[in-house]
Amino acid sequence: MAASPPLASTASTKSQPIEPQKPKLLLGEGIDEVNIFSALLRHLGIDDIQVEQYGGKDMFRDVLAALVLQRTFRDVISLGVTRDADNNAAAAFASICDALRNQRLVTPSRSGAIEVGSPRIGIMILPDGHSDGALEDLCFASLHTDPILPCIDQYFACVGSVSSPSTRPNSKARIHAWLAAQTPPDLRLGHAIGRGWLDWNNAAFDELKNFIRAL
Repeated sequence: MAASPPLASTASTKSQPIEPQKPKLLLGEGIDEVNIFSALLRHLGIDDIQVEQYGGKDMFRDVLAALVLQRTFRDVISLGVTRDADNNAAAAFASICDALRNQRLVTPSRSGAIEVGSPRIGIMILPDGHSDGALEDLCFASLHTDPILPCIDQYFACVGSVSSPSTRPNSKARIHAWLAAQTPPDLRLGHAIGRGWLDWNNAAFDELKNFIRAL
């Protein structure tokens, strides 16, 4: 079996701000986003986008403020920012826009759009710009024909029958159950995707691919 390509493991903190090294930047919340987006870029054959994390939604404002002060930020032609919708896609989008305006950067009109500016700016709220959820929802949607899914449904039905109160599992829980059924069973989602376990040609990824191509 051929060796898997190395996964990105970059991390940015207040003491180590993001330093642009490529003409385009794509920022995600955490290390899973870095690894997933890096794998997708390899699949698309795109090598002019640098992928970084900002360490969670509460860190974005500070990380962006440090980023724009970097000498090489003036050479960035496109900046893409992704974030999970969680329970409110509109609020997530508005929060990113507010942080961008605070740094006198342009803001797009909607999730998935790219606004002309210096640099151009795009925001992608996951999974689809308007639904509640996260990156895991997008990945789980690509598994709709996987024969393991009925087993996962049965597992959570069993858990729900003995839990109090019974709750419908979200996609984060369901994707972890799917990962536990793979070999090895203890990989993070980003590492699993790096091994080619998800099909990038699935239509579930089309909007994300279009966003990345447009940066």
